[in-house]
Amino acid sequence: MPRLAANLSMLFTEFDFLDRFEAAAAAGFEAVEFLFPYAYSASVIRERLDRFGLKQALFNLSPGDWDRGERGLSIFPERREAFLTSVDQALDYAMALGCPKLHVMAGVMPPALSPETARATYVENLRMAAGRAEAAGVLLLIEPLNTRDMPGYFLTDLGQARDIIEEVGSPALKLQFDVYHRQIMRGDLAVALREFWPMVGHIQIAGVPGRHEPDVGEINYPYLLDLIDELGYDGVVGCEYRPKADTVAGLAWARRYGIAPKEMSS
Repeated sequence: MPRLAANLSMLFTEFDFLDRFEAAAAAGFEAVEFLFPYAYSASVIRERLDRFGLKQALFNLSPGDWDRGERGLSIFPERREAFLTSVDQALDYAMALGCPKLHVMAGVMPPALSPETARATYVENLRMAAGRAEAAGVLLLIEPLNTRDMPGYFLTDLGQARDIIEEVGSPALKLQFDVYHRQIMRGDLAVALREFWPMVGHIQIAGVPGRHEPDVGEINYPYLLDLIDELGYDGVVGCEYRPKADTVAGLAWARRYGIAPKEMSS
């Protein structure tokens, strides 16, 4: 049975961020992920994890200036120093939080940057970052995003990601397979899971369209989650969706996967 992780950047937004840890544990989750921890000290987040018996599964390297539209630094030759600083920052947080995986965002292509230069820079930066991550015992991930939600994003296709991972050539770099993004771009989900399985390091799910609960929309998640079990996945599956209404009320779909409310004493 797949183990589910609550994405605290999207779930339990009825609460302030630091209060979402308790809400996730009370709902029955034992692991969490989120986009970025950097607005808080690692010690503050670690205290919440420990208090509520949660494991940190994943978070992202800093994307640059999110409010100004930056979605990653790793494709820009002129941002290498900032990118490597973000690698070290993320690894420090990962060590403090006991987090085994980090997602490296690529970036949105500006008109003046050629695809060739972006790709060469991306590969070189990932190679350097993977060396640091491997030394720390942390796995780096890259994730293709769909062009509807993230126009201009450099990495959009699983085949493109596979070629880059193979060129980087590090055991510390794998694929983040987001079912939602793949469905929007190409579909053919079961075949894609089997094809790219050897390099899958993390999985995320959401309903399509709308990015709501996995039982809403066109994807047969019971079938896919059974397939993920069959393929031998031993990580957590990140629930990276926007609830249609109240988060807990929308978790009925997850009961079959062991997510059930429990009493909390904070």
